[in-house]
Amino acid sequence: MGWFHRDKQHKNPTAVQAQLRDTQRHPFGALDGYVPLRNGEIALYRSIREAVPMVDAAILKLIRLAGGVHVKTLDQGAQAGLEHFIRTVNTGRGQRGLQSFLDGYLDAMLTCGRAVGEIVLSPDHRDVAALLCGDPASLEIKEGASPLEFALCLRKADGMVEPLPRQDLLLFTPFQPESGSPYGVSLLRSMPFLTGILLKIYQAMGLNWERMGNVRFAVVYKPGDSLDRAYAQERSQQIAKEWSAAMQAGKAGSVRDFVAVGDVDIKVIGADNQILDSEVPVRQILEQLVARTGVPPFLLGLTWSSTERMSTQQADMLTSELAALRRSLEPVVERICEWWLRLHGFDQWVEVVWEDISLQDLVEEARAALYRAQADQIRQNMAQS
Repeated sequence: MGWFHRDKQHKNPTAVQAQLRDTQRHPFGALDGYVPLRNGEIALYRSIREAVPMVDAAILKLIRLAGGVHVKTLDQGAQAGLEHFIRTVNTGRGQRGLQSFLDGYLDAMLTCGRAVGEIVLSPDHRDVAALLCGDPASLEIKEGASPLEFALCLRKADGMVEPLPRQDLLLFTPFQPESGSPYGVSLLRSMPFLTGILLKIYQAMGLNWERMGNVRFAVVYKPGDSLDRAYAQERSQQIAKEWSAAMQAGKAGSVRDFVAVGDVDIKVIGADNQILDSEVPVRQILEQLVARTGVPPFLLGLTWSSTERMSTQQADMLTSELAALRRSLEPVVERICEWWLRLHGFDQWVEVVWEDISLQDLVEEARAALYRAQADQIRQNMAQS
């Protein structure tokens, strides 16, 4: 009782909170509390693509530029059937063709750090009925005694991990796997920190324009003599009514003057405050994000580097990046084609042929080929003479 009595006697008055402010945040709050894990956070990486359109556009351009696959076999009869299979194989959700499967497969590999697919056989096990992409988030890997032994597992509702029955029909590709981890690394692994800063800048810009873009006015009436002070309340109400009527007339498209008697001062609220310049920090962050994707800025509509030679070098670097992505997809294409050839009784030898990546000016390429031909002709003439 003594402690309670003492608290009542010496209780300090609490401070009055004079201002309430809404703590508005951007809709991608998971980016603020991100902690890097070994296998990555797939939901977080998908939020990055949704939050930053430039990152999403860069990944889509990588997927589209990496396309264009063809295969070659030893048997001409198998060649025609295999080409028909590549064009017409069912890939789910109303899509057909091996390229549509590879687009989704590569999308998951870049975003999630790993991609998983399945070869679906027909009921009689004599043909490949469909190619389907799986959700990497539900995939678990169980390693064996050696790095060559591993099994793809699915986590059940009760938390138990169960290996999938037909491992030979499953397709799995990790993206740039690190030593000691079979899951691969997402292309967006280094982006959450910078993306969080970028979204904070955009959120602050939106709030500032909402507060200052829609101009608000402060109308101050200063009464003069004692007579004005006596009628200050009535005059202020009259001024407020007339000012509101003038503003409403402006919304309707008409011009209405505001006339007041006495010392009336009209100011724009927030006009003296200066909004921070966001061009430099936003560009610095976007440069880091775009550099991670490997896509030249000019392909995304950015004019950071406008010199012709620099654009040519960036296009050459992108070509090497696309070639590396294609090398990651080649084993998947080979396994799919080998399954089709095996089920139809053909030789399983298959060669994957990709379309040429052309990001250069065709006129410049033709001129370079002409110069090489002229140089060869000059060397031949010198050797004959």
